[in-house]
Amino acid sequence: MQKTDKTRTPVTLSNIKSRKKSGERITMLTAYDYSTAVLVDRAGVDMILVGDSLGMVILGYDSTVPVTMEDMLHHSAAVRRGVNRALVVGDMPFMSYQVSPEEAVRNAGRFIKEAGCHAVKLEGGMNIAKTIERIVRAGIPVMGHIGLTPQTATALGGFKVQGRDEESARRLIRDARAVAEAGAFSLVLECVPSGIASAITEDIPIPTIGIGAGAGCDGQVLVTNDLLGLFPKFVPKFVKKYADLAPVIQEAITRFIDEVSKGEFPGDAHSFKGGEDLAEKIIRDYGR
Repeated sequence: MQKTDKTRTPVTLSNIKSRKKSGERITMLTAYDYSTAVLVDRAGVDMILVGDSLGMVILGYDSTVPVTMEDMLHHSAAVRRGVNRALVVGDMPFMSYQVSPEEAVRNAGRFIKEAGCHAVKLEGGMNIAKTIERIVRAGIPVMGHIGLTPQTATALGGFKVQGRDEESARRLIRDARAVAEAGAFSLVLECVPSGIASAITEDIPIPTIGIGAGAGCDGQVLVTNDLLGLFPKFVPKFVKKYADLAPVIQEAITRFIDEVSKGEFPGDAHSFKGGEDLAEKIIRDYGR
């Protein structure tokens, strides 16, 4: 039986970076609210990503693009309140870091100061390397993200695997090197052929976290709602459903509706008995 979250040593940046040499695999999952964060943290995951994927799985948008800084800060703060052990990473939303390095530093700082995150994540490679460097120089740890970058998926030709041809594979390797040289402490590789992801993992000095990038990465991340079967709208190829909770939840709600309709709920076990005499007295008083 696992110990409670308060008895385990908090995960640090140095711990994550040391996994590259030790070979101990890194685990990361998403969370967008306090209750989920508590469960994920107590299970022992190394890092929790408050992903802008909340735009789709929580807020109901068709993409991550509409997500705002205020959305991310609100949910990041809720997650942070539920975490005792894991390292919490806030996902910087679209246009919160692209306008200028100065604005990127300010917004990254808000994740640390207002939401209590330990680090931030940015999408992009060579094009944002200078921005990553500026944020890191300000004392804010950065996780990179290359391959399929959902915020700019339209420019990449849609949600599809990146790096299948020589030119794009070379670009991914250059992007990975640029992010590492800029000072990022780790790098997410999304929807990248396993051979390319393994080569990048061996090539750069920082840990890689794969999602749809094969087993050769230093760690793996999934959207918790996908892992639990809570987002039935679509299931990406790279997702393994460790549970299928959507029908279980729907069945429970259906039973509640049925029992209320039939007058079966609440029963004696879910009610506070007594008060009849007091109610009768009050009614008599009002009747005078």
